[in-house]
Amino acid sequence: MSMMTLLDVAGISQLGGAIGAGLAAIGAGIGIGQIGRGAVESIARQPEASNDIRANMILTAAFVEGVALFAVIAGLLAVLK
Repeated sequence: MSMMTLLDVAGISQLGGAIGAGLAAIGAGIGIGQIGRGAVESIARQPEASNDIRANMILTAAFVEGVALFAVIAGLLAVLK
Protein backbone atom coordinates (compact mmCIF):
# COMPACT_ATOMS: atom_id res chain seq x y z
CA MET A 1 0.00 0.00 0.00
CA SER A 2 1.21 3.45 -0.75
CA MET A 3 1.43 6.19 1.87
CA MET A 4 -1.48 8.08 0.31
CA THR A 5 -3.75 5.05 0.59
CA LEU A 6 -2.93 4.67 4.29
CA LEU A 7 -3.75 8.32 4.88
CA ASP A 8 -7.04 7.94 3.01
CA VAL A 9 -8.04 4.97 5.17
CA ALA A 10 -7.20 6.89 8.35
CA GLY A 11 -9.22 9.88 7.16
CA ILE A 12 -12.23 7.73 6.32
CA SER A 13 -12.01 6.10 9.76
CA GLN A 14 -12.00 9.52 11.43
CA LEU A 15 -14.89 10.68 9.29
CA GLY A 16 -16.89 7.57 10.20
CA GLY A 17 -16.22 8.15 13.89
CA ALA A 18 -17.37 11.75 13.68
CA ILE A 19 -20.52 10.82 11.78
CA GLY A 20 -21.23 8.02 14.26
CA ALA A 21 -20.85 10.34 17.24
CA GLY A 22 -23.19 12.87 15.63
CA LEU A 23 -25.80 10.23 14.80
CA ALA A 24 -25.65 8.91 18.37
CA ALA A 25 -26.32 12.39 19.75
CA ILE A 26 -29.19 12.98 17.32
CA GLY A 27 -30.65 9.56 18.06
CA ALA A 28 -30.54 10.21 21.80
CA GLY A 29 -32.28 13.54 21.34
CA ILE A 30 -35.04 11.97 19.29
CA GLY A 31 -35.39 9.07 21.73
CA ILE A 32 -35.66 11.30 24.79
CA GLY A 33 -38.14 13.50 22.95
CA GLN A 34 -40.31 10.46 22.24
CA ILE A 35 -40.10 9.41 25.88
CA GLY A 36 -41.16 12.87 27.02
CA ARG A 37 -44.01 13.00 24.53
CA GLY A 38 -45.30 9.63 25.65
CA ALA A 39 -45.08 10.60 29.30
CA VAL A 40 -46.97 13.85 28.77
CA GLU A 41 -49.70 12.04 26.84
CA SER A 42 -49.93 9.38 29.54
CA ILE A 43 -50.16 11.94 32.31
CA ALA A 44 -52.86 13.78 30.39
CA ARG A 45 -54.90 10.57 30.19
CA GLN A 46 -54.29 9.43 33.77
CA PRO A 47 -53.27 12.35 36.00
CA GLU A 48 -53.47 10.17 39.11
CA ALA A 49 -50.56 8.04 37.84
CA SER A 50 -48.28 11.01 37.17
CA ASN A 51 -45.71 10.09 39.84
CA ASP A 52 -45.24 6.56 38.50
CA ILE A 53 -45.13 7.76 34.90
CA ARG A 54 -42.60 10.49 35.73
CA ALA A 55 -40.32 8.03 37.57
CA ASN A 56 -40.38 5.59 34.65
CA MET A 57 -39.77 8.41 32.18
CA ILE A 58 -36.67 9.60 34.05
CA LEU A 59 -35.30 6.06 34.35
CA THR A 60 -35.83 5.32 30.66
CA ALA A 61 -34.32 8.64 29.60
CA ALA A 62 -31.26 7.89 31.73
CA PHE A 63 -30.82 4.53 29.98
CA VAL A 64 -31.08 6.16 26.56
CA GLU A 65 -28.62 8.87 27.57
CA GLY A 66 -26.17 6.29 28.92
CA VAL A 67 -26.15 4.29 25.70
CA ALA A 68 -25.78 7.48 23.67
CA LEU A 69 -22.85 8.57 25.83
CA PHE A 70 -21.05 5.30 25.13
CA ALA A 71 -21.69 5.70 21.40
CA VAL A 72 -20.45 9.29 21.34
CA ILE A 73 -17.30 8.35 23.25
CA ALA A 74 -16.63 5.45 20.86
CA GLY A 75 -17.09 7.78 17.90
CA LEU A 76 -14.77 10.40 19.36
CA LEU A 77 -12.15 7.78 20.14
CA ALA A 78 -12.25 6.74 16.48
CA VAL A 79 -11.68 10.37 15.50
CA LEU A 80 -8.75 10.82 17.89
CA LYS A 81 -7.06 7.57 16.87
